[in-house]
Amino acid sequence: MPSKAQPAKMPEHEATYRRLRDMVLYGGLAPGQRVTIQGLAGALDVGMTPVREAIRRLTAEGALALHDNRRVSVPELTLAQLDELAFARLAIEPQLARLAARQAQAEAGEAAALAARLADIDSAVDLAIESGDVQGYLSGNAQFHFALYDAARAPILLSLTGALWLRFGPSLRVVMENGGPSGPDRHREAVAALRAGDDEGLASAVTEDIEQGLSRVRRALGG
Repeated sequence: MPSKAQPAKMPEHEATYRRLRDMVLYGGLAPGQRVTIQGLAGALDVGMTPVREAIRRLTAEGALALHDNRRVSVPELTLAQLDELAFARLAIEPQLARLAARQAQAEAGEAAALAARLADIDSAVDLAIESGDVQGYLSGNAQFHFALYDAARAPILLSLTGALWLRFGPSLRVVMENGGPSGPDRHREAVAALRAGDDEGLASAVTEDIEQGLSRVRRALGG
């Protein structure tokens, strides 16, 4: 019998880009923290060329800033930038949630399966909060949102949201640095709405979750 084809190995430059992107998004690099290109190559255990290419891509996406002294950093948000991100996220992400609910409801058992997956992710987020794990919180929070948004099957909106999170996500570390999340658990409300088949309730929970995070970041920026 012929052997099964092995999956193609991801090119090093793409793998390096994704790993560095995750460092940005999940708190491996804090906003304003400057690191050297050589240091990143050592941390990722890859050559300088794929690191430079990854930095070029992430700089073009606004997720990194390249400085004259061959250092890079995650940009620190301004209040004006935060306002732009707030407008875009609140316009797009509740609609993704709405679409995800409708897609899940259209397939037998899909809504229950998605709700169970989201509940599991949210449990991991709660554990990260309890233990003060900043990277675990940032990673779990992003996983929760994108597990939901992926189910919307709206690739254009999903791509736009990914770009917005690269700019905003790193600043959510202030939530953990200032006592952890406060207020109602909007993730739990989102899961309950999904289980109830309430697409508008799900969109509302996502809206309120975004607004909670925005409020914490805005206060940290002095707004």
